Amino acid sequence: MPPSKTLARWLHEPLVHFFAIGALLFGVFHAEGSGGPGANRIVITSSQVDAIVAAFARTWQRQPTEQELKSQLDERVYEELATREAMAMGLDRDDAVIRRRLRQKFEFLAEDTADLAPATDAELQAWLDAHPDSFRTEPQVAFRQVYLSPERRGASLEKDAEALRTKLEAARPDENLDAWGDRLTLPNDVARSSRTEVARLFGDGFADEILKVRPGRWTGPIRSGYGMHVVFVRERDDGRVPALAEVRPQVERELTADRRQKQLDATYQKLLEGYRVVVEKRP
Repeated sequence: MPPSKTLARWLHEPLVHFFAIGALLFGVFHAEGSGGPGANRIVITSSQVDAIVAAFARTWQRQPTEQELKSQLDERVYEELATREAMAMGLDRDDAVIRRRLRQKFEFLAEDTADLAPATDAELQAWLDAHPDSFRTEPQVAFRQVYLSPERRGASLEKDAEALRTKLEAARPDENLDAWGDRLTLPNDVARSSRTEVARLFGDGFADEILKVRPGRWTGPIRSGYGMHVVFVRERDDGRVPALAEVRPQVERELTADRRQKQLDATYQKLLEGYRVVVEKRP
């Protein structure tokens, strides 16, 4: 391969970008922070001053006075002084919080240098096909219910429920249910609702059972945390996997996150080639 093509290929490697940025940051740190000619200099750039002023203005809805700006700049200088002295004393070593924060910054930088091409429609569709449950719409159901109280009915609860179902089967589908069954604060008629909404009102067990009921006839009884219910399912939607056009942004987010994670894992594996990991045995 000609040298120019080899160079071009390397320049497109995300890991090369990462190391280049890392080397730049390393050089700046040593020039400004410790050991270099500028080790005793603290420089606050004009853009940093602008950022301090902008942050103050967002918080207080006005520009800072001279004294307030000086106080903000002093804080920035003290922060830099404390950071340099703490690192010189080794206070950053073996500190779980600092190590976690450094790892986060490392990974943010690595992700920023990742050269991810936009996902194609074929790639997005393949991801949707491989992870249908992540995008499936929630089942929904609309139903009527008549409640029977265990406290009131006692041992005859199930027998009463069977008798009630028989009577309801002979009634009109739009029968007024106010005079049927026992009183309950929940509605007799439940409009089209998701499984989550039904479970919030009647409990998970009831929600799972009513989603198995064939629409168009009285059935039951179905037990809830309140007691027994004879139910009439008006309509039921078992949920579906939507078309890509309906959920494209969500699919794109998940696929991109997965690709970034794989690229980060590859970065770690590449970096590990330069290290020898030793895990000492416990005594």
